[in-house]
Amino acid sequence: MAKVKVTVIDKKCFTDLQEQYLADPKSGPCGMFEVGQEFIFDGHGFNTMNEGHFCMEAWDAISRYVYAALQGGSIMRGWTNDEKMMIACCNDGTRPVIFKIERMDG
Repeated sequence: MAKVKVTVIDKKCFTDLQEQYLADPKSGPCGMFEVGQEFIFDGHGFNTMNEGHFCMEAWDAISRYVYAALQGGSIMRGWTNDEKMMIACCNDGTRPVIFKIERMDG
């Protein structure tokens, strides 16, 4: 079984949407992740390279790509320039976190 590396490559914050729609209009960017943070998944669970927990909402958004990669499959054939890699984000519409998901063969 392959391993998968998940890297936080960017974080966005749409303050205009937060001010308009959130109960806490000053929520700010996601506090769960930092750009550059990496996680390794081997099918038995996350082995974090940085301390902390993985947000379950983010996991729900990217898990299908992680599981496909763990089985050795193409993550997004014909969509990305490397079928072993996918760019995806969590589903928080006012402060999304963007992940690079990579199948690590070998």
